Amino acid sequence: MSMQGKIADLRARKKSTHKGGGEERIERQHKAGKLTARERIGLLLDPGSFRELDAMRVHDCHDFGMEEKQVPGDGVVTGYGAVDGRLVYVFAQDFTVFGGSLGLVHAEKICKVMDLALKNGAPMVGLNDSGGARIQEGVDALGGYAEVFFRNTIASGVIPQISAIMGPCAGGAVYSPAITDFIFMVDGTSHMFITGPDVIKTVTNEEVTFDELGGAETHASRSGVAHFNTPNEAACIEDIKRLLSFLPSNNLEDPPRAVPTDDPARIAPDLDEVVPDSPDKPYDVTEVVRRLVDDGDFMEVHGDWAQNIVCGFARLDGHPVGVVANQPRVLAGVLDIDAADKAGRFVRFCDSFNIPLVTLVDVPGFLPGTDQEYGGIIRHGAKLLYAYCEATVPKLTVILRKAYGGAYDVMCSKHVRADFNYAWPSAEIAVMGPEGAVNIVFRNELKGAKDPAKTKDKLVEEYRTKFANPYIAARKGYIDDVIEPAETRAVLIDGLRSLLNKKETRPQKKHGNIPL
Repeated sequence: MSMQGKIADLRARKKSTHKGGGEERIERQHKAGKLTARERIGLLLDPGSFRELDAMRVHDCHDFGMEEKQVPGDGVVTGYGAVDGRLVYVFAQDFTVFGGSLGLVHAEKICKVMDLALKNGAPMVGLNDSGGARIQEGVDALGGYAEVFFRNTIASGVIPQISAIMGPCAGGAVYSPAITDFIFMVDGTSHMFITGPDVIKTVTNEEVTFDELGGAETHASRSGVAHFNTPNEAACIEDIKRLLSFLPSNNLEDPPRAVPTDDPARIAPDLDEVVPDSPDKPYDVTEVVRRLVDDGDFMEVHGDWAQNIVCGFARLDGHPVGVVANQPRVLAGVLDIDAADKAGRFVRFCDSFNIPLVTLVDVPGFLPGTDQEYGGIIRHGAKLLYAYCEATVPKLTVILRKAYGGAYDVMCSKHVRADFNYAWPSAEIAVMGPEGAVNIVFRNELKGAKDPAKTKDKLVEEYRTKFANPYIAARKGYIDDVIEPAETRAVLIDGLRSLLNKKETRPQKKHGNIPL
């Protein structure tokens, strides 16, 4: 055969790899509201940048008639390309081929791009759409999953790992996304669960639908498994690209600075009015965040779960930062089990990838109650404390209003080695709120008073004036400066600029033992 004939043969072979499971199954995929693996990659990567690997691989299974069912690519498209000009590795499972099920070759293809991503210091994006382990391949399929899990673990904290669930993800398949840094789900078409509704009905006699059990809304708002719930696949992929814009390619790089368009010295006088004068009146802390950060651009993470704390990415003078803020609008902003888990994991991610932390504090304490105590609030709260203590990235804290008790310590206080701690004049830093403190400190006076209610009101006001303010902490150096709300953005940017070359080490060890 001539060279031209060989080239024609090569082109025909490559063209055949693009057919997946065939036109009928591709049409079925579209009717289900889902894109194909290649269409998803086309949306994610810069046009013309995708370089596919292992497109011609096929499985080597000879049981259950599988030798007659070989499809090039074996149900997963793998390779690399660029997102906004930056190198990214990707795999996209193809549900039109064996339901996207994972066999040995399928796993080997995924492992190859994971190894390349780790060696080359580039993010790894997995687009999951799979019926799970390929039953016909037995233990080879199970072993393939474990090889993927191991690589997820080794890559954790070294390169960003992002998972998008764009169809079913069941059984052992869920553990790879669970180890990765962020999970995106698509409302109505994606599902995650260890055991499906039929098995649950058999074992526990519970009746539950696929969506109720493992849909996007369930995992975004109830379990906290999903960080993002998106309305469709195109929006999901756009959000992945937006997230990547805040992240460095690996843990040895700084996060990418954008050219700032917002004045770093901008004063925000309306901040004076956002936080109510009354210490018990709720407000939306995201309104504070948006007034502080560049162009009001804030990408919230886990926005539907543990809403009493807010976490997300923004920029200050073009530099990406991670923001953690108590949310007085929900449960008065208290810390509870879910909030501690949510914020602790976010803080550790930011620390892994050199993203400075900005903490906005308005916290009345930890949520009391038997449910919280029996659920392990001590252990869970310690995760957030551990995360802040462990973090060596630049840490800037602003106390907006309340900072009571142990929650003051946990929310990135000077004592857990925040670099700069600021407070607004409205800040109240105390062991507990004035009401509770008066009940304890002046117990005897209240018992003997002619008018206990009037006496208590007077004592509360005296306590608030004397102790519930930022000035005692400022005198002791626990607060670096008491600032006007309007100047907070400029103060944070000045502080951040001075910390960009921060170097801080911890004692050498294999790893710490975070209270899981």
